[in-house]
Order: sequence, then C-alpha cells, then structure tokens
Amino acid sequence: MKGKAMTAIHALTSADGRPPHIVIVGAGFAGLEAAKALARTGADVTIIDRRNYHLFQPMLYQVATASLSQADVAVSIRSLFSRNANVEMLYDEVVDIDLDSRFIHTRDNAQQYYDYLIIATGSEYNYFGHEDWPRHAPGLKTLDDAGRIRTSILSAFEKAETTDDARLQKELLTFLIVGAGPTGVELAGSITEIVNEGLGDFRHINPDLVEVLLIEAGPSVLATFPDTIRRYTHDALERRGVNVRLNQPVVSIAGNGIYLEDEFVPASTMIWCAGTRATPAGRWLKAKTARNGAVLVEPDLSLPDHPEVFVAGDAAAVTCKDGHLPALAAVAKQQGRYLGRVIAARMRGLDPAEPFRYRDYGTMATIGRGAAAADFGFMQLTGFLAWLLWGLVHIYYLIGFRNRLAVFTAWIWTMLRLRRRNWLITDLPMEDYIARQQALDTDRRKHNQPGPDPPEGETRRSPH
Repeated sequence: MKGKAMTAIHALTSADGRPPHIVIVGAGFAGLEAAKALARTGADVTIIDRRNYHLFQPMLYQVATASLSQADVAVSIRSLFSRNANVEMLYDEVVDIDLDSRFIHTRDNAQQYYDYLIIATGSEYNYFGHEDWPRHAPGLKTLDDAGRIRTSILSAFEKAETTDDARLQKELLTFLIVGAGPTGVELAGSITEIVNEGLGDFRHINPDLVEVLLIEAGPSVLATFPDTIRRYTHDALERRGVNVRLNQPVVSIAGNGIYLEDEFVPASTMIWCAGTRATPAGRWLKAKTARNGAVLVEPDLSLPDHPEVFVAGDAAAVTCKDGHLPALAAVAKQQGRYLGRVIAARMRGLDPAEPFRYRDYGTMATIGRGAAAADFGFMQLTGFLAWLLWGLVHIYYLIGFRNRLAVFTAWIWTMLRLRRRNWLITDLPMEDYIARQQALDTDRRKHNQPGPDPPEGETRRSPH
C-alpha cells in the first residue's frame, strides 16, 4: 500500500550515514511505550513534552482525594531513559508542525527536524464551548488539577468548621461531580470516604449537611459498560451516600454552584468529568478529524499522504467495528509498542503491512474501598474481588519499580487503617485562599442565594 513511500523514507534517513531522527510529541502512555521500544534501536529519539514527568492517570484521582502523593503516580521522563544515550527529552511545547519541510516549531522558538514523527499528545476535558467553566469546575488530567481539587475539598472542611451559617456550611459541604464515567464514579466514591473518615476530626461540622452529588446528562452511570455493571455501580454509589442524578444536563456553572434545567445547586467544590476532546494535533497537521478532534489515521496509525508521521493514543481516531477505538490507557500502550515495531522495521528497509489491532483484555472501574467492577467481555466481575484486581493491575502497570512499591505500600496501609494519609493543604497559600473566599462571598451576594436565572447567553445545554 505504501511501499514506494517507505522506500523513499528509508533512503532519505540512511543516505548520509546518520541515524534517523525520531521525534515523539507527548510522553503519555503511547509516547512512552514508543520511546521505550525505539530506545533499543540505533535511532536518535527526541521526546518533547510540556511537562517533565510521565503521569499514571488511572490513579490520579487518589491524589485528588488525599490517598496518594504526587510522587506516587508520576516519574521523571529523564530518569526513565538515563541509560539510553540515544534518547533526549525537551521540556517544551509544540505550537506548529511543517509537514513539507519536516520541522517542528516549539514555544521556545526551537526547531526540530524529524525523519519520523509520532504525535501522542493525549486529550483534555471538553467544556463544549464554555471557556469560563474550567475556572469553577476543573477537570482531572494533571498533577496541578489533582492538587487544586484536593485543596478545594480539604479547604471546604476547614472553612465549614469556622462558620455558624448553616446555609454557607451546606454550600461548603456539597461536593458536585459532573459526568458519571469511570473518573466521575471513582471521584464520587472516594470523596464519600473522605467524608466518613475525616468528619471525626472536626468539632463544629453538622454531618447531615454533607452531600456528594454525581450529575449525569445521560440515563445511566458508566454508559459504556454492560447493564449489570451499570446497575451494580449505581446501587453501590447510593449505598455509600452518593446522590446520583441522571438525565440532568448542565446549563451553566457559576463560582458558587451549578445551574441545571430547573434548579440551581450551590456548591463550593465542583469537578468536571463529562467528556474529552483531543489536543490540537489535528490543527498542527491540517488533518481531518473526528467529532472529538482526534486525527483520522490510516490502519497503521500513519497520517494520510504522510507515511513518516504517526498519531497514537487519545489524539488518534482509529476505525473499528463500533466506530473508533476508545480513549483508554490500554489502547495507547498497545499503539505505542506497535509504532516502535513499525518504525524499527522501516529503518531496516522492511514494509510491515499488518495494520494495528487492539487486543481488548477488559475494562475496569473502581467505586471505592472494597467495591469495583470489571468487564472482560465473556464475564463481569463486581465487588471486593474486582476492587482487589483493579488495584493490583493498576499498580503493576505503574512506571518504575519504586512507584509500584511505594503505591502498593500506601494503598495497603490506607486500606488497613481506613484513613487517608495526606490531609495537608499545601497547594494554596492562605492569602490566595482568603482572596478566593472573598470572591465567592461577593458572587453569593451578587446572585442573592438561592441562584437566579442562568446568565444571559448561558442557556445552551452541555451534552455531557
């Protein structure tokens, strides 16, 4: 299919005797797996990422809910390749790609020439055109996001302890999650554990005022899972005290609460888990994209008409029988390893014609301590065994032995003690916290609680 093009590429990268230069943009699951595979070849590999660490996102919610520290779920990219002299890491951000000249332009005005290019920039939360919503309801994609959410949760307890105003205390102790996919379910279940574990340390909080709300626009939680798992998860959340509200699209978000179709829900802590979109790889590559912005790629993950350029992970839209492959860590890891094999073969002048095929080993979601769900296709597993399996699988896939050992120890210790170990508020200086509270107080007076009609121009529904 692309034999002539690949022969030309091979001649180009070997004619002057230098090793081919492979640039990988993004050090998530796909980029990291590709880099690990290509580190064993004779190529020069450059990884470009706007963060200098690889983040294990499936366990990031545990940082946000004070179970694990940041160091437990992140590792320095440089340290992973310290013994690979042919691999370098650039702490920078790509702003444009010139496909004709094969140059990558970065924010620091640097240029990188490539012989092969892998774009694996992942995804970000989709606020459906409401660019002011992230300020009030952050998503959970980075360590900064996790720190901000953890600080918001813990600060809410501290502020509620100091007020005698029942209305304000109710607002502070309402924790609202938008979107009932795996991340939303995990956060909701974990926040209820914080509530149950932490209230005993406070003297003036009325536990009856605490509420954890999980709001979903669709008719069920975990929409992509089988019906038996959806029912189990819904029931398990409600048993843990989560108020699950289905068929409730968000109309608008303010600094002190959220507007539904016929209701304003005051809350000081709001978290957005309601859909993702690909990062702007499609714009850089001037390529056709799917509805979520992911780049439409060939069966070998290459860009149409540019066989030297590949897109992987959440940034790629790979056709399958059900539409496109899901944005899962397992998909990204398999694609990264596949691209490592493809490029290594092309460097040897071979033509690996076999397209990428995803092997689905199942999907899992955890609800909280002792409760999770797993779908293996041929069978579904729920309860304590699924939770134990979820923990072991995710800890096994952590990058680096130190991370696995530290997380396993912390995870088991938390399970046995039934207590969080990271209750410190370190991400928000007191003066910033006071300024935020003053801004919220001003917003409350402006809106004259309970909330008014949505602001003009904010009547469009969010299809979360």
